[in-house]
Amino acid sequence: MISAIEKQAAANHGTVRIMSDQDIPAVMQIQAECYPPLMQESEAVFRARLALTPGTCWVWSPHGQEPAAYLFSYPSNKDVVTALDRPFKIAAAPDCLYLHDLAVAPGARGRQAANALVAVALEHARADGLHWSALVSVQQSRAFWSALGYASMEMQHSPAKENLASYQVSENQAAAVYMCQQLS
Repeated sequence: MISAIEKQAAANHGTVRIMSDQDIPAVMQIQAECYPPLMQESEAVFRARLALTPGTCWVWSPHGQEPAAYLFSYPSNKDVVTALDRPFKIAAAPDCLYLHDLAVAPGARGRQAANALVAVALEHARADGLHWSALVSVQQSRAFWSALGYASMEMQHSPAKENLASYQVSENQAAAVYMCQQLS
């Protein structure tokens, strides 16, 4: 059965599907095009994340082409942040889908790939009964996430506060921001 989100993605000349191990080279290339070297995560970490939670990692591909966007996410708890380039830790009793990494290759921007990936992830989270979605906004993406219903939240406790700081790889870079939204 094709969901409304998958139909919307198809209408935008692309398809959202679960990420596979064979997608990792394309995902690594997208990451290289989207992030400065100090923010890039290792292939080993990407593969470990996919192996740990294959049902919550997706790619968006233009029809008949290699992936041009990806999203790594995992079941977590609100107010928990994974440090940059560190393995995911799946919560024993998750209440949140944490969107760890969303990237769209420059050539695919403007085709709603990011929106389609997030919509699929949130549909999945709701179906799993999760009450929250959270993320760390980097590279001045706060306005994008706000438009999708996320709001900035202050991190008050360790280790989440320290993990959030791991995204600040340069003094010239805008501050990373923890954001949440409550799912209905």
